[in-house]
Amino acid sequence: MNLLLRKLLGMNWLLFAVAVGLSIFGVMAIYSATYMREEVYLTEMWRRQVIWLSIGIVVFFVGALIDYRAWLNHVSFPLIMYLGGLGFLALTHFIGRTTYGARSWLDIGPISFQPAQLAVISTLLLISWLLANTENWVGLWPTVGRILSCGAIIAPPWILILIQPDLGECLVWMPAVLALLYVGRVPKRYLLVLIIVAIAVIPVIANFGLKPYQRERLTTFLNPDYDPQGAGWTINQSLIAIGSGGFYGKGFTAQNTQVQLGFLPSTIVHTDFIFSAIGEQLGFVGTITLVAAFGALLLTGLLIAASATDDLGRLVAVGIVTLIFTHIYMNIGMTISITPITGVPLPMISYGGSFLVLVLFALGVLESIWIHRKTRPNSQLRQGAA
Repeated sequence: MNLLLRKLLGMNWLLFAVAVGLSIFGVMAIYSATYMREEVYLTEMWRRQVIWLSIGIVVFFVGALIDYRAWLNHVSFPLIMYLGGLGFLALTHFIGRTTYGARSWLDIGPISFQPAQLAVISTLLLISWLLANTENWVGLWPTVGRILSCGAIIAPPWILILIQPDLGECLVWMPAVLALLYVGRVPKRYLLVLIIVAIAVIPVIANFGLKPYQRERLTTFLNPDYDPQGAGWTINQSLIAIGSGGFYGKGFTAQNTQVQLGFLPSTIVHTDFIFSAIGEQLGFVGTITLVAAFGALLLTGLLIAASATDDLGRLVAVGIVTLIFTHIYMNIGMTISITPITGVPLPMISYGGSFLVLVLFALGVLESIWIHRKTRPNSQLRQGAA
């Protein structure tokens, strides 16, 4: 009991407060974007999000209070998570539900979730373990061996996600992988080669791996005036919504043209385009406050990464922070037309219970790295530099 109390007192309460505050604000944003709808399932979404938030807070504390090294320092745990994510991805191709052209959702009883999100997090955890435990590899090409091992881990889930096709989730974890390789002390020249190869592969995927509606998204990104009544409708209405919010916005539950009159489609305004609704309702003040809160969360995560006393903790923390940052950048970016529309949710704000729980679990692991930073690492782990 004393140990549990010491852990609670030693928590990084700023991380917890910002995470829960963002999640509560997300519930409010979902309510404001859906309460005026005629469809009952839409008006009830904020209540379901509250239930998922309650579960997520419990999961956060479980992840925070258990020493991350107790389960991540043994390959069996991240490997089981990785294989589980891979199994769900494979199952999705047989019995998954198709939404917006991608067979990416899996329904198990009353629970619906995207296995790609679980696969991304579990893959990053396994790569973190690999890089933390193979720095002293010996052999002809130790660095190449580490990179190829990471590639062998990434390839199966990445290919399964690509053929769904879910381009957003394919893209979202690439920065996190590069960040892990960098923190894992892979020489910069190898990282540069990987970046060049990735850039060279993008046109190939664009020409041969995308469906027509995905190519249209790229076209409207490059030219927002293309087909304004069709493929370009959503992005144009998003820009109008954010711009019309002005400095202070039109009000949280006031008569907002784009949101309440349905110019922003009711099927996506509470998920992928929740930032557009916030922009119209709360204006520049609301959106910049939201971005500042995300900034505080990410900076706290980087502080935790810097304070980690072992390579595993440092790698896991950097992977989590980079993954959350990429989601934030890609989601907000697509609503203001600086990135293509990819359907990536905004962490803790967009509607989606399973994703909310996964994010809070990841933040709980981040909290665990902070709580246990002063405990003596396992002898297998190299001590961080003073």
